[in-house]
Amino acid sequence: MILSNFELIFDSLIEKQYFTMIQVKNYVLGQWISGEGSETNLYNALTGEKIGDTSSAGLNYQEILTYGREKGGRALRKMTFQERGRMLKALALHLMDKKESYYALSALTGATRIDSWIDIEGGIGNLFANASVRRQFPDLPYYVDGVAAPLSKNGSFIGHHIMVPKQGVAIHINAFNFPIWGMLEKIAVNLMAGVPAIVKPSEFTCFLTELMVKDIIDSKILPEGSLQLVCGLGRGILDHVDSEDVVTFTGSAHTGKMLKAMPQFSERSVPFNLEADSLNATILGQHAVPGTIEFDLFIKETTKEITIKAGQKCTAVRRIIVPDNLLDEVQKAISARLASTKVGDPSMEGVRMGALATMTQVERVRANVNRLAQTQEIVFGNANHVDVTGGDSEKGAFFSPILFVNNDPFKNTDVHEIEAFGPVSTIMPYKTMDDAIELSRMGKGSLVSSIVTPNDQEATEYVVGAASMHGRILVLNKDCAKESTGHGSPMPLLTHGGPGRAGGGEEMGGKRGVLHYMQRTAIQGHPTTITKITQQFQVGAEMPEANPHVFRKHFEELVIGETVFTHKHTVTDADIVNFANVSGDNFYAHMDATSLEGTIFERRVAHGYFVLSKAAGLFVDPKKGPVLLNYGLDEARFTKPVYPGATLGVRFTVKEKIDQEKKTEDDIAKGIVKFLVDVYDETGETVALATILTMVKKIDQTK
Repeated sequence: MILSNFELIFDSLIEKQYFTMIQVKNYVLGQWISGEGSETNLYNALTGEKIGDTSSAGLNYQEILTYGREKGGRALRKMTFQERGRMLKALALHLMDKKESYYALSALTGATRIDSWIDIEGGIGNLFANASVRRQFPDLPYYVDGVAAPLSKNGSFIGHHIMVPKQGVAIHINAFNFPIWGMLEKIAVNLMAGVPAIVKPSEFTCFLTELMVKDIIDSKILPEGSLQLVCGLGRGILDHVDSEDVVTFTGSAHTGKMLKAMPQFSERSVPFNLEADSLNATILGQHAVPGTIEFDLFIKETTKEITIKAGQKCTAVRRIIVPDNLLDEVQKAISARLASTKVGDPSMEGVRMGALATMTQVERVRANVNRLAQTQEIVFGNANHVDVTGGDSEKGAFFSPILFVNNDPFKNTDVHEIEAFGPVSTIMPYKTMDDAIELSRMGKGSLVSSIVTPNDQEATEYVVGAASMHGRILVLNKDCAKESTGHGSPMPLLTHGGPGRAGGGEEMGGKRGVLHYMQRTAIQGHPTTITKITQQFQVGAEMPEANPHVFRKHFEELVIGETVFTHKHTVTDADIVNFANVSGDNFYAHMDATSLEGTIFERRVAHGYFVLSKAAGLFVDPKKGPVLLNYGLDEARFTKPVYPGATLGVRFTVKEKIDQEKKTEDDIAKGIVKFLVDVYDETGETVALATILTMVKKIDQTK
């Protein structure tokens, strides 16, 4: 029976028949399937009551992987990055509308509303963030990487790189602490890349993942086969991986290394990304003394990191490194805040910390606390007792916050080796910044560390010294505190991972994360051929003359490579003087011919921006047409001085086209067109190059 405190919030789930005694199913091969028997019992973390079970025994993983590769992979690979990005945005909006049901069920994992917010809306936020990454990609199913490499004297043979989606599946093995964020932060990236996913959440909290996956599947926003779910133990899920598959694992370093050592990964060159729990540190700078805003920030942020998710975060602070003269004050301040933290049922008023996910986790944390207590002193908390508000203090998975002090962390080194994956942390002193850096590095590789200081020189010293052993470093002070996302929050557009003990892997990171699921291939050929393949104009390719002018053509009518060859203009001294008067740019090289000795200029030189402005006057067709506006200039270069008497012309070429969705029904249907502006002189040499960005109207206003 569910506690009376939960009856109202679970009514909607009961109506859906989610609760009688739930059997969490697997979504594979296009259908919901129960595994054989019962592999794992599922419990309410607050009461210890059994709520259901799950199993994946008997699943045919070879068929499941093949189904993903063939059914989901084929559909995703046909989509462009723009279409995949819009798909992620639609999914994010859909899940936000459903979020309250996830909050309701998340409470059974022991999570508070804030804990659940990080998991649920943080996860959905990953979808939104990765949807926006589409703007960094072409309107193609594959990515054109970098710039062309000239491979021949006369330019008829060049090289380039493209990146195509791997024709495998992404297998994500996730930890129990973030049943939603752990799934969404990973699938957002592989779906953007055009690769299907098989998600294996922790069996202990898989009931929350299953609820969201049901909503995803029912929405039909994703192509069938692009997302499959395995909720049980998943034994055998890695037996049939092949070279184009990608495996990611989040969890303990011990389990991750054991999986990574399986022979199929080395024999078949299967990428394996490991993100392991680590002994993350936070450093109080020597300038952040009591009475400063930074000292108060340090106490608040550190206490939050101990209690959020009941310390069950791979990024949680495990080591608190403070100046030796401030150790006592830090201990008292953190202990006072922990003492005011009410533990119990998150639905009860005033409760700020919930339960651990399972009783198994309680025993593991207690065992490691007892190990750590052999070499350091507990100054707050009791590993065998915690006062609880609501819930069941005996059967629920509650655990007291524990604060240690280690007065000699260079000698008593268990703190740098043993992690209690719960609300447990250790304060330790340092004398110099070099000591603080060394202590942070003694964790042998961490996902994150932070330094709180008002002194930028101190921050620089720490960051440069500690960065090689950390995946992310937060520098916190009063100037960024209001908008800081905090020590423990990985961000979608930044990489998440770390060296050494942290696993040596990287995930997320915006474009970087997407490219992890793609194969980079070098291509070689004539510039015209490479232009056709990349759908980006390459110098040396054929440049058929546009007829009519490109500004008279709609988005669909424009062809990559077609070019306007403009009339010409001879630059005069009057041009230079007039431009200086209009712009206010009276730089000596343009206006004082007597000051050129010792410079690279032979005589007064035309302004670079005059050259580009004049180029615009040459290539623009002024009549109203499909071109709506010019909104940007990229990659502008001035490659040769332009002196009075030079005669300029422009080759104006369609360089790249990117489709753009309509934001509303009334919006104008349009796309982005990049034009290459190649300004040359009477010798035929290029004097300036730039790319202009334009919005061009479509013929078909329905798309």
